[in-house]
Amino acid sequence: MDLKGKVAIITGGGTGIGEAIARRFVADGARVCITGRRREMLEKVAESLPSDKIKTCPADVSDPNDVERMVETALSFSGGLHVLVNNAAMSHRPASIVDLDPAIWTKTLEINLTGPFLTMKASLPHMIKTGGGSIINISSLAGIRCIPGKPAYCASKAGLIHLTFQAALDYGRFRIRCNAVCPAAVESDMFTSNMQIFANMLGTGIEDIFSRFSNDVPLHRTAVPEEVAGLCSYLASDDSSFTTGVVIPVDGGASIVDVSGAAMNRIVQSVEAAGGKKKE
Repeated sequence: MDLKGKVAIITGGGTGIGEAIARRFVADGARVCITGRRREMLEKVAESLPSDKIKTCPADVSDPNDVERMVETALSFSGGLHVLVNNAAMSHRPASIVDLDPAIWTKTLEINLTGPFLTMKASLPHMIKTGGGSIINISSLAGIRCIPGKPAYCASKAGLIHLTFQAALDYGRFRIRCNAVCPAAVESDMFTSNMQIFANMLGTGIEDIFSRFSNDVPLHRTAVPEEVAGLCSYLASDDSSFTTGVVIPVDGGASIVDVSGAAMNRIVQSVEAAGGKKKE
């Protein structure tokens, strides 16, 4: 993709998917401001990229003052603001609605939904001045489907999809596009950390957990962050100039699978493996 001349903000840009997006954007010619709460992770990424292409801004997306600082940092490149990637997110330990701590519910929505609202609110006026732009919201397959025990995460990611629709509708007349990218299982730091919890519960390794995710996925594997980054580069580029208000799963085909049918298939396979014999 050709991103030469574009200035981008990437929240949660110090690790995982955000880091991969930052590296891809810089490789494609953009100048990038990466933000996140851990300064050391941002600096580690920045040190490995051309200094004239990358800036860091330690910030919390749920803090309006921090959000203003990150926008100002991006604008210091000069040339306006063209791309915003809302990637910063948090998840939570599995808990039902009844058992979920209200403080965890609030914090999850603050980071995953209020944060993108604040960054969009601060960035949109500058994108309008620039003459247009692209907002890419990293939602999740969990914003389209539900994960057991993840009410705050799923609700926040579903809300981000509708916030995407609203921005696409209200700001299209300013040549601003807004799209949602919905990854499924991606071997990012956050996902790996969350899955390690299950691995520990089951007394197994993280690779075993990843393989279980792949059993019913048409491509039979989990994704890597770079595969999300490639799509984001396309959405940031002028090649996607007539694409807005779209929700794009990056899930290896997981969203087309009938979970009941997949379970039945596993039962049939188990029966066949046992020789189809009925136990006495």
